[in-house]
Amino acid sequence: MEPTPEQSPHHAYPDHWEADVVLRDGGTARVRPITTDDAERLVSFYEQVSDESKYYRFFAPYPRLSARDVHRFTHHDYVDRVGLAVTVGGEFIATVRYDRIDDRGRPASAPADEAEVAFLVQDAHQGRGVASALLEHIAAVARERGIRRFAAEVLPANNKMIKVFRDAGFTQQRSFEDGSVHLTLDLEPTAESLAVQRAREQRAEARSVQRLLAPGSVAVIGVGRAPGGVGRTVLRNLLGSGFTGRTYAVNTSFADDLGTVEGVPAHRSVGGIGEQVDLAVVAVPADRVPEVVADCGEHGVQGIVVLSAGYAERGAEGRERQRELVRQARSYGMRIIGPNAFGIINTSESVRLNASLAPESPKAGRIGLFTQSGAIGIALLSGLHRRGAGLSAFISAGNRADVSGNDFLQYWYEDQGTDVALLYLESLGNPRKFTRLARRTAAVKPVVVVKGARHSGTNPPGHAVPVSRIPDATVSALMRQAGVIRVDTVTEMVDVGLLLAGQPLPDGPRVAILGNSESLGLLTYDACLAEGLRPRPPRDLTTEASPRDFRRALAEALADRTCDAVIVTAIPWVGENGEALTGEGEVLAAALREAATTGPAKPVAVVHVEMGGLAQALAAATSTANQPGPADRPGPHPAAAAPQARTSSPAASAATRPGRSGAGAATDSADTTYSADATYSADATDGTRPSAGRIPAYPAAERAVRALAEVVKYAQWRRHAAAPGKVPEFLDETIDEHATAGLIETLLGPDPDPRGRPLTHDEARELLAGYGVPVRPALPAPDPEAAVAAAAELGYPVALKTTAPHLRHRADLGGVRLDLVNENALRRAYDELTELLGTPAELRPVVQAMVPRGVDTVVRASIDAAAGAVLSFGLAGAPSELLGDTAHRLVPATDRDVAELIRSIRAAPVLFGWRGAAPADTAALEELLLRVSRLVDDHPEVVSVALEPVVVATQGLTVLGATVRLAPPPARSDLGPRRLPSY
Repeated sequence: MEPTPEQSPHHAYPDHWEADVVLRDGGTARVRPITTDDAERLVSFYEQVSDESKYYRFFAPYPRLSARDVHRFTHHDYVDRVGLAVTVGGEFIATVRYDRIDDRGRPASAPADEAEVAFLVQDAHQGRGVASALLEHIAAVARERGIRRFAAEVLPANNKMIKVFRDAGFTQQRSFEDGSVHLTLDLEPTAESLAVQRAREQRAEARSVQRLLAPGSVAVIGVGRAPGGVGRTVLRNLLGSGFTGRTYAVNTSFADDLGTVEGVPAHRSVGGIGEQVDLAVVAVPADRVPEVVADCGEHGVQGIVVLSAGYAERGAEGRERQRELVRQARSYGMRIIGPNAFGIINTSESVRLNASLAPESPKAGRIGLFTQSGAIGIALLSGLHRRGAGLSAFISAGNRADVSGNDFLQYWYEDQGTDVALLYLESLGNPRKFTRLARRTAAVKPVVVVKGARHSGTNPPGHAVPVSRIPDATVSALMRQAGVIRVDTVTEMVDVGLLLAGQPLPDGPRVAILGNSESLGLLTYDACLAEGLRPRPPRDLTTEASPRDFRRALAEALADRTCDAVIVTAIPWVGENGEALTGEGEVLAAALREAATTGPAKPVAVVHVEMGGLAQALAAATSTANQPGPADRPGPHPAAAAPQARTSSPAASAATRPGRSGAGAATDSADTTYSADATYSADATDGTRPSAGRIPAYPAAERAVRALAEVVKYAQWRRHAAAPGKVPEFLDETIDEHATAGLIETLLGPDPDPRGRPLTHDEARELLAGYGVPVRPALPAPDPEAAVAAAAELGYPVALKTTAPHLRHRADLGGVRLDLVNENALRRAYDELTELLGTPAELRPVVQAMVPRGVDTVVRASIDAAAGAVLSFGLAGAPSELLGDTAHRLVPATDRDVAELIRSIRAAPVLFGWRGAAPADTAALEELLLRVSRLVDDHPEVVSVALEPVVVATQGLTVLGATVRLAPPPARSDLGPRRLPSY
């Protein structure tokens, strides 16, 4: 909205305060500043508020607003007087207002830093979390305008409002004065307020996804009058899945007397249905979608799946059409999957929803699948079905203009029907939020990601999101820091997903290999070594091994305490006539499954070559499922907090198996007879879900081993995640955050250049010193006499260096001369440099004192527009610059993060005594990394830091060079009040 002439020209309408939010019940609403154009909306809103709510707001009967009230509540300067409204369908459902006051409670202007705040929420919308969301936004606005505290007067009977303030997590004081409760809130965010905000965000966004996946009624809009077409296909798929709710067919072209289509009620509009519709699947041309969205929004539809194409994938005009689609849907409180989506599936027995173009629903399972590509979605559905895997839910989001992978991570985190989350992503709309959500989800269930469009440097058509400029290797490192299993192909994603869904997590990298083919066993052994696992020598059972021999060997391997996982290799048996025996796969599967379910909880994978029926038999479900028990729920529990327990009890071991929470067992007897249809069951006494588990089978050793290696790394991360790192307290004693903030403000100046500015050497030294990072002085030497004077000041021996950009840190080009012990050596080196490389003005030489020898390293931190602040480390020179041997972590980094950071580069052995050298002081290096992390985290104006070289000696380290760049802080999409992204 544009400001009116009555508003101060110095404080124009702050459109950056506008935001779409998800409320507690999963619906959306819009928060925006109130303007002078809102008088009629305000009056209409007030008329719908109960007398009791009005009394709580004004402390007296107040049946209507006077003209003066309306003027006061709609005229703001957006600094000392601010009003925000929450709207749905363009109408107010709640308002909040603050007025800046002085220490006597009178109206004031800056520098007064306190404001009185008051809320009013329409009764029909109370209990939806509206006031809590408003408090987050008005607090952020107040902080932006220099207000540090809110004061509020609340009647003691107004328990709901008191609870809103109490539960916000802000530091607060409370007193009882003159018959009312006086509350004072410190608006500085706290760890508690941030935790409260994120918990509310999780519940709201998870609920919004649940409303899409579990509707009570579905309308398919765009159902053709004749068979065929997208709408008719979706309707038939919906009916074919056995959807448990009500279904309607909608098309404006239906004849008035048409009663049904495909056996379901047919209507010309959603409004004509006359009953509540929870979900609408839209399959009409793009130019007709706006009228469909309006029809849905005006009749209470909660969410829509837009299959229609013709949006951002079609260029600038389509992008604007897509933005308008999102704005329109959110204005009615609806969320969107799509546009250009393939659809959604929920296999829960209580829902059985197939609102997609997939002709057949996958069978029920414990894997959740999200994809941004319909074609990839089809391939994944086919691959999972072919290998016997079941899904809990499938979502193909197309352009994912609204609902994204982040929303489904919020949902799957607490969904007890999902054990493994698989995501195919082509872009990340909010990478910081993604890594935060992925880290939390991965602590209780695996998250496997394939990232498409990794090397293009652009987003796929239709994905209007920030483009990250950091290399793909960095993105991969940051995902791994968050516990995400990052794989390269959809085939690998299926391989890893099957292993995670059917098998327990391993305690370590030790692998037993057994089978009836020595050659296949050796291939598996080599693959294990290549993937960093620790294989035991393969056990060859010979080609004469029977299923019983396999069973015994597997049981022995599982019982071996020196083994963490088992890979079984199998080739067909050959008969006396030289032909492969068919049909033996089912018998072998039964033998392997029994050994796995009766032994300790360790992962088992099978590598087979042309074994008929083996893979299908191993994947077959062998028992019914009860409701998940405590071991399946997110939160601290044994499976999430500790390594897998070793036990011979099937029920006990199964309680720690993701996707296999209970198990049945047959009697362990040498006389057992195996058959293809053998099943095993046991009564679960611990509330867990009885299941024999599915053993994944792979057609190649490399695929099985690669999947196992990823699971081993994830299991290790999860054990570490149970005891997360921290930032040492001693840093607080040696960091002057306030003084550094003042220095940054001075260096940027009152009107900073949006592009930022690099700091001089002395400015960078002063800034870094505030965070306990001393940088060795480098004195300029524009001529030989200045060089001699600098050396005299610093003391011999010294180094002479060029600082010209093309020669910086390039000792190999002769731009650095070390160990100059006297004036003659210094003058000689100066003459050689200027004679060989150029004039002093071109070389910009400097003199530095020599420091103890050590390992030259480089420490960097920078802000990426999409990924946020990233901390990087590597060895200086060729290892990092030529070979790309650099490791990365997201900021803020913990002590565990920085310890892993310096150990994760390939050249790390150089720091730890390689070839008999003395180990470097890695403790000092870790502390330096923590300090740089704190600096860029505390001060977002520091957009880049490079310390090069950092010489790490056996005791201590020295920073010889530093470059720092400051700029106005970029927007942080992961901080501040909750809001949905807008692209």
